[in-house]
Amino acid sequence: MNLGISGKRALVTGGSRGMGRACAAALAAEGAEVFIVARKLPVLENAAAEIAAATGAKVVAVQGDITTPEGRAAALAACPSPDILINNGDGEPPGDFREWDRARWITALDRMMLAPIEMIRLTVDGMMDRRFGRVVNIVSRSVKIPQLELGLSNGARSGLVGFCAGLARQTIAKGVTINNILPGIVASDAQRDHVQGLVEMTGRPFDDIWAERSRRNPAGRYGEPDEIGAYAAFLCSGKAGFITGQSLLIDGGEYPGTY
Repeated sequence: MNLGISGKRALVTGGSRGMGRACAAALAAEGAEVFIVARKLPVLENAAAEIAAATGAKVVAVQGDITTPEGRAAALAACPSPDILINNGDGEPPGDFREWDRARWITALDRMMLAPIEMIRLTVDGMMDRRFGRVVNIVSRSVKIPQLELGLSNGARSGLVGFCAGLARQTIAKGVTINNILPGIVASDAQRDHVQGLVEMTGRPFDDIWAERSRRNPAGRYGEPDEIGAYAAFLCSGKAGFITGQSLLIDGGEYPGTY
C-alpha cells in the first residue's frame, strides 16, 4: 500500500530508540523526510544513520530535551514546518502516589502532557495552513486501563488525551488529524525500565515478572516496536484522513472490554 507521504516532513520526538525509533523507521521507509529528536547524541546519531542506510531516506538527528523550551526550539529550527508530528517520550517509573510530591507531579506533567501539547501548539497552525497534517501521540494503555503503580502516567497521559479529543475536532476540516496510540506491553527499553521498577517495588526477580506479563497477555507475547511503528505510519498516511480524536489500543487483546 502506498501511504501517500513520500516527501512529507516528519518530526519524531524520542526517536532514537524503542517505539519512537520504530515510528521514524516506518515513516522513512514510506519516503518521508524524518527528523528525530532525543537527548543522548551518540544513540541518536547511530539511530539516524541506521535508519537512513536501511531506507535511503533523509534522516536528521536533532539533540534536545523536548520538555524544555530550548529543546523544542532546536527541534523546530531543524524542521520548522513538519507535516507529521509524532509525540513520543519516556514515562515515569512505577511507585506509590504517597511518595510523589508536587515537584514530581510537575516533572511528569511536563514530560507526558505539557511538552506534547506545546509541540502541537507550535506546529498545528502551519499544518492547517498547508491543508495536511498528522499528529500521533504515543501514550499508554494506562489511559484506558489504569495501572495502580503508574499513577503519574494515568494522570498526565490522560490529560494529553483529553486535550487532544477537543482539538482534533477543530483541525480535521483543514486536513489535520490528531490521534493517540495506546501500546500495551511492548518489548522496548521503556518496558524493561518499567519491569525493573516493579522489581524494586516487589523484590521479585526480573525474569519472573517479565515472563508473567507475557503469559498473562492473550497473545502470549510482547508486542514489537515495529508493530507500533507500522500502525503510526498508517495513521500518518493519506489513507487515514477520516480518523481523528481516537485512542487506539495495540495490546494483544489485553483490554477486557467490548468497547
